[in-house]
Amino acid sequence: MSELPLFPLSSVLLPRGRMPLQIFEQRYLDLVRESLRNDDNFGVVWIRRGSEVAERGRASPELGDYGAVAKIVDWDQLSNGLLGITIEGVQRFDLHATSSRANGLVIGEVELREPPELVRMRETWQPLLDLLRSIEGHPHVERLKLRIDYNDAWDVALTLVQLLPLEEHFKYELLGLDSIDELMQELDELLSEVSGEH
Repeated sequence: MSELPLFPLSSVLLPRGRMPLQIFEQRYLDLVRESLRNDDNFGVVWIRRGSEVAERGRASPELGDYGAVAKIVDWDQLSNGLLGITIEGVQRFDLHATSSRANGLVIGEVELREPPELVRMRETWQPLLDLLRSIEGHPHVERLKLRIDYNDAWDVALTLVQLLPLEEHFKYELLGLDSIDELMQELDELLSEVSGEH
């Protein structure tokens, strides 16, 4: 069990996925500064209910039971004056308890999950690889500068889940899966629904 500063979001971050963020709350500016200075990671956990932005008199958001460790891979001053960062998911963790610092930053007591072993892509999963390759050229995706191992089924599946416009609760459920076969099946069924085959 270890302690990890948390960045609760209404979006789900997956291992190997990348996500741009705008930072404006002081507690997260401090978190990003510390992370960059010490090359530290932090945890991203999905907000089931509640708000990302702290407001006086509002209850704390209800967080998911698991999330992903995030590392900062890029940062920049945005045209609106805010700090922009790009984070990448590293590995999953289970969240057992939380506490708060004086500045409102949430600290999680977490247990890291072992990263899954590499699973080679199979012919039956080719349509999902084709889909990933088809959306890679989108300007939004190009800006993320993804590094994808097309031979690794986990890499293909998790990157797809991150990029596709899925409901966040569904992304959260997929983040929790430990079986690549189950994950690929869920994605395959989703693809069939979207293309009208079901």
